[in-house]
Amino acid sequence: MKQVNPVRKTIGKNKDITQSHNHCEELSNGVNWTSEFPGAITVCDAKGTILYMNRKAVEVSQKYGGLKLIAKNVLDCHPGPARRKLALMLTTRKANVYTIEKKGIKKLIFQSPFYLKGKYKGFVELSLQIPFNMRHFVRGTNSANSGDALHKRG
Repeated sequence: MKQVNPVRKTIGKNKDITQSHNHCEELSNGVNWTSEFPGAITVCDAKGTILYMNRKAVEVSQKYGGLKLIAKNVLDCHPGPARRKLALMLTTRKANVYTIEKKGIKKLIFQSPFYLKGKYKGFVELSLQIPFNMRHFVRGTNSANSGDALHKRG
């Protein structure tokens, strides 16, 4: 049974923002894996207009408008320093990766430009809850346990 995207909204006359979502479904043989993904996924176009939010993204942004953020510009959703950083990212098309802690929860934030057929289309932000003490593996070493042993760097 095919899932219906609960985060669907039309911008302007004929621009359906689910186009990027439908493209994702095409790539995954019609499986809507993003909708119930446990991390927040937000997609904006090259100008910063929010095109898509999965359920988790809508849930965590509820106090800022949740679903109403779709079709808004991400720059309008952030204060000074974060706004300037986002504007620079949209212009330079460079990824930004960091961790945050808020209300006792640690998250990995991964913001990256995305491309379709080689053409820059915008940014995707993944916000993933991660453990405070997370194991780290160094892969591709020549050790007997290549990649399976926990390696500490000094």
